[in-house]
Amino acid sequence: MALHFTTEELANRRARAIADLERRGLDGLLMFRQESMYYLTGYDTFGYVFFQCLYLGVDGRLMLLTRAPDLRQAQHTSMIEDIRIWVDGPDANPALELRAFLQSIGRAGGTFGVEYDAYGLTAANGRRLDAAMDDFCTLVDASDLVSRLRVIKSPAELAYVRRAAALADDALRAAHDTVRPGAFEGDVLAAMQGAVFKGGGDYPGNEFIIGSGRDGLLCRYFSGRRHLDPVDQITLEFAGVDRHYHACLMRTIPVGEVRSQHREMHKVCLEAMDACLAALKPGQPIGAVFDAYARVCDTHGYQAHRLNACGYSLGTTFAPNWMDWPMFYRGNPVPAEPGMVFFLHMILLDSGTEAAMCPGHTVVVGEGGNEVLSAMPLDLVAR
Repeated sequence: MALHFTTEELANRRARAIADLERRGLDGLLMFRQESMYYLTGYDTFGYVFFQCLYLGVDGRLMLLTRAPDLRQAQHTSMIEDIRIWVDGPDANPALELRAFLQSIGRAGGTFGVEYDAYGLTAANGRRLDAAMDDFCTLVDASDLVSRLRVIKSPAELAYVRRAAALADDALRAAHDTVRPGAFEGDVLAAMQGAVFKGGGDYPGNEFIIGSGRDGLLCRYFSGRRHLDPVDQITLEFAGVDRHYHACLMRTIPVGEVRSQHREMHKVCLEAMDACLAALKPGQPIGAVFDAYARVCDTHGYQAHRLNACGYSLGTTFAPNWMDWPMFYRGNPVPAEPGMVFFLHMILLDSGTEAAMCPGHTVVVGEGGNEVLSAMPLDLVAR
């Protein structure tokens, strides 16, 4: 089996999940989040784009209901023994097969948690699930159960996060070597993603974000590449990934010359980053981190140019994105705890002047302070 953790660590994770099931009065959990399946069993696939459910009973029983292409995938990457296949067809309804399984193990009338907040459970499949279980059992939303376990990383997980951070550094170095006036964005992406792959890393949960010129103000990937102008800017947001664990970096790189506005915005961003790191303390609500970002930006007159969030948790996430729970936004009451991993991005976007500045890096919350994982400084680097 291609397991990336010891069977003991996986068993301990499942034991913690079962303890939460007992506290919530649930007979079992119906998982549709691939992150949960990977975290508890090692199962690694993108087969969750179809109906796929991992059952964990309060008694510790596991069962995976999936399609035939994922049978060997589950056997190779997980410790799941009970793997059941639903067959494609015009009238196929795997939700009914899930019900039949629960009935076969005497769980009729039980109460089950469901990961409704999952990319692997579309609205259509969610309706099928609810209809299949109607008058058979009680379903309650337990989308947060495993996510809350996943947010604090074990030493073994942090080892992968640190490796991911080193791969992100490699990607940034590749960008610095490639970005110049006239450079083709496709070459920049190839160099960055290639650095991660050459280092043994994985695909990220979503595409690397790249935009130059006025598109340097965009915070999402979009299709279409251009060559950099003699005087330009390019914004890059990307991740190093190891065993699906992400560590992100973000930079805006002035090209050809550095505008005075770039220097001013960069100074404000660094002040905001320092304030955010000071606010990210164990036991304190993470909403205070956003408050620090907003306070600095607003004090310097950039309220109209900042965002309404300044980062989020990172971990082992699958497509379509690498963002994990929880996020830095105003009023978020979730307390920071040692072992949490966060991406902090200090984004300023001025549409009027078409200037961007977006430094960001990944940190681990510690008992006495935060550890920045990247070896690459937040200095303003121009090309």
